[in-house]
Amino acid sequence: MKKILLSATAIVVAGAFALTGCSSERGGTPAGSESKAPAGFEAGAKIGVALPDKTSENWVLAGQLFTDGLTEAGFKPDVQYAPASNTVAEQQNQIQAMVTGGAKVIIIGAKDGKQLATQVQAAKDAGATVIAYDRLIENTEALDYYVAFDNFKVGQLQGQALLDGLAARAGHPAPYNVELFSGSPDDANSAVFFNGAMEVLKPKIDDGTLVVSSGQTDIKQTATDGWKAENAQRRMDSLLTASYGDKVLDGVLSPNDTLARAIITSVQQAGKPVPVVTGQDSEVESVKSIMEGVQYSTINKDTALLVKQAITMVGQLQKGEEVEVNDTKQYDNGVKVVPSYLLAPVIVTKENAAEAYANVPKLLDIVKSFK
Repeated sequence: MKKILLSATAIVVAGAFALTGCSSERGGTPAGSESKAPAGFEAGAKIGVALPDKTSENWVLAGQLFTDGLTEAGFKPDVQYAPASNTVAEQQNQIQAMVTGGAKVIIIGAKDGKQLATQVQAAKDAGATVIAYDRLIENTEALDYYVAFDNFKVGQLQGQALLDGLAARAGHPAPYNVELFSGSPDDANSAVFFNGAMEVLKPKIDDGTLVVSSGQTDIKQTATDGWKAENAQRRMDSLLTASYGDKVLDGVLSPNDTLARAIITSVQQAGKPVPVVTGQDSEVESVKSIMEGVQYSTINKDTALLVKQAITMVGQLQKGEEVEVNDTKQYDNGVKVVPSYLLAPVIVTKENAAEAYANVPKLLDIVKSFK
């Protein structure tokens, strides 16, 4: 297994479909460290779901899918969002209220995975099981499980897509001028995505195939606070002014679709050719952009499948069954290797979009509209 260094840092209900649009360490774990089967709890129990702000399509969809899916499974869902305008303290308070309210399982999509250890411990002390959803919660022994897409693989796919796109679209042989973007420093997944991509890209930077004209290759330099589009656009504006006066920018590693569109907007407003730009989350506007030949790629991470797996884990806990995991080696939160269930991401370009979205009617319709 490759190591990911910790940074200083299907369908749940009929007709539901969409995508999920974030530092762990790949390494060994001692035998027998997997979580044991719980004793179970009463049917119809309260299940807490704490999600971050609604800044991307996937988080909005996840809340509705959890509400509908947990209700259909016979539980009492308590789904809460931490408002974008608030600090992580709001989510901390929401989780504590779920603990006090007697939630048997608390599913957490962390606003900041480094600042929830106290609340996770309180849940554990109260007898609740905690599942980290999509974003790893760090520095706590009390975290029970993690459910996510294989985010290191996401980064690898993004890095390879950038190379493939450059070969197909740059219109000239290497070297290629590129810039690198990563996600928010308070999201543990940001480092995982970036490290996966850099496993693919760094050898090409080292051998001169890729040239990062700004020289900004460290994750601290490439970070985008809050995953906010305006922050990515502002940085891209600065990079173009400082490093691309008479140069062509051939490609940009973007960690998600929202940032990809902001980067493209910056380049277009500067009057320069649109480079090869990667993405993630299969957001509607980016799928349209890909089919128009503007954005090069995205990643399909179906939110419905991820929510379904989380609810399956809740059902196993309620019955006192052993919770199914498929990875007990990759995700070290700084204190323990967290038993995880990982789903496989899918790279999407214009060429394979119809196949990739064959089971996502909303997006398949968009793809077909460009035929």
